[in-house]
Order: sequence, then structure tokens, then C-alpha cells
Amino acid sequence: MDRGEFERIVEEALGGLPEPFASRLDNIAIVVEPEPDPEELDEAGLPEDEELFGLYVGVPLTDRFDYHMVLPDRILIFQGPHERHFSPEELPAEIRKTVIHEIAHFFGIDDDRLEAMGMG
Repeated sequence: MDRGEFERIVEEALGGLPEPFASRLDNIAIVVEPEPDPEELDEAGLPEDEELFGLYVGVPLTDRFDYHMVLPDRILIFQGPHERHFSPEELPAEIRKTVIHEIAHFFGIDDDRLEAMGMG
């Protein structure tokens, strides 16, 4: 899949967010990257044999106090790991799942809660 098509799927996932969530996505950049770099892999804390599909970098809304005049938080969506791990037919749904998963982190929902919600 070319980068433009991958980015289009990410944009569609964002466009499909319910309004209460979509309107609260302030001061956040959502970026498609080819691969995670070593620092991002370290930050994610994944075992070496696992792929990193996305990463939220920032302070979740639930942890913010006196939070102003700061650079935007970032959600990174990694194209290479998605393409290696999923078939072309699975890619759109899995990209959407990753986008929603990382946005959930922005809203303060951790991995344990996402797992309990069936979104882990």
C-alpha cells in the first residue's frame, strides 16, 4: 500500500470518531511514520519479538494540570509493522483499530482498561 492510501485510512478513522471525542482532539498531531525508531520502541517497552503499530506520546487529558504553552502531543501510526503483520484485506480495519487505541491513550485509557473493553 502506498503512503497516501495508508494516510487516507488514518484520516477516515479520525473522521469516524463520535463528536464528543473528535471535538476534544486539541493540541495533538497524528503522524504516519514508516517505522518506529529505537527510542520509540524503548518507550513502548515491547519485547523485541513484537511489532509496534502505534504510539501515543504526551500527557493524557486525565493527567493534565496547568497544561498550557506546550508542544502538541503526538500519535504515531507505523505503516511498516502494519503491512508486515496484516494482509491487505485486514489492513484498513487494523489501522483503524490502532488509531482508536492510541486516541484512547490520549483520553487516559490505559492498556489494561482497553483490554477489558475488548480493544487491547
